Amino acid sequence: MMADNIEHVITYWVLWQRFHSPALAGFEVISHWLPFLLLSVPFGQLADRYDCRRIIQIGAVLFALVSIAWGVLFATGTLTVWAACVLLVLHGTAGALWGPAEQLMLHDFVGPAELPSAVRLNSTFRSLGILFGPVVGAVLLVGLGAEAGIFVNALFYIPLIVFLFVTKVTGHTRDAHVPRPRAGFREAFSTLRLIRTDRTLVSMLVLAGLGSFFIGASLQTTMPAFADRFGAGDGIAYSALLFAVGAGGVVGGVLLEATRRIPSTVGAAVVSTFAYGVAILLFALTGWYWIALLLLFVAGAANLASMSISQTVVQLLAPPAERGRVVGLYGVSANGLRMGSGLTVGLVGQAIGVGPALAWSSAALLVGTAVAGAVAARGRTRRIAAAR
Repeated sequence: MMADNIEHVITYWVLWQRFHSPALAGFEVISHWLPFLLLSVPFGQLADRYDCRRIIQIGAVLFALVSIAWGVLFATGTLTVWAACVLLVLHGTAGALWGPAEQLMLHDFVGPAELPSAVRLNSTFRSLGILFGPVVGAVLLVGLGAEAGIFVNALFYIPLIVFLFVTKVTGHTRDAHVPRPRAGFREAFSTLRLIRTDRTLVSMLVLAGLGSFFIGASLQTTMPAFADRFGAGDGIAYSALLFAVGAGGVVGGVLLEATRRIPSTVGAAVVSTFAYGVAILLFALTGWYWIALLLLFVAGAANLASMSISQTVVQLLAPPAERGRVVGLYGVSANGLRMGSGLTVGLVGQAIGVGPALAWSSAALLVGTAVAGAVAARGRTRRIAAAR
């Protein structure tokens, strides 16, 4: 995850300095996250049927090759918008391929009893990657330059590739006796029919989708523009803004794991998602750099709580034989819909400015979260009344 975010720091910086286009920043989000929208469920089917170790290794190799390709384009001065979009799509494809297999490996390592803790820790270390990504990315960017820095970044994927040759956990060792459904186009869509009657699962998918669609990955792609607005145009000050998001996620994850007082419930997910929206709204409106850092820290903590809670519930409620495709469907909502933020923040930002676009998107997230929470609460009230 550190290497993933180093690549974002270096490439987004170079693309902004080269083209200065909010529309391109929006297109970066769309082209990068579109594979999650289209391929998460099919990749979940692959994770259900095949050795998850090999799937993750393929994804890691693809990540490394994309970093190398960026370096070649930077070094030769041949970077174009179209080449950048192709690499962003390939990068997104690697992430979409990786996601469901990673979650099945996580479940296989610890089992259902410790899964909430494992998901929190996994999310925390993802945030740790976000935390160190901007720091290491800034060091590589300033110390070695974009070309050498992105080549060095490819080396960070090697430890995971090696580890997956060592571990005996395949993602299926705990439920090897469970028959695996065949993979196909029809089976992919059957997942929707499988979960549509489970209000809790649907609520988790809706909440994850709201945050992804309205804010999603737009913070990373538009952060150079906010850095310029705050007068923080150098690489270190720009990376500090991204660092604050990761720091909030790490601290929030540690507190959640240490206290274990926030349950994995729809209500907790609604509250944390709402807190995330408020923090981003205030960030979009403030003109003070230090206040922006604090708000991003709060946003990182709230977003980690929201995503870890919803992901835990989805894994626990998913049928064992179809866990991969259900996790893939969650990936469509939590990751694939991030391409929507390329429209809500990137392209709209081209017309009215990045700050106002992010503010309106945050406000929409708050309204959607309140509605989703009210619907979920009404459904719970009806179930209680019916039980009486």
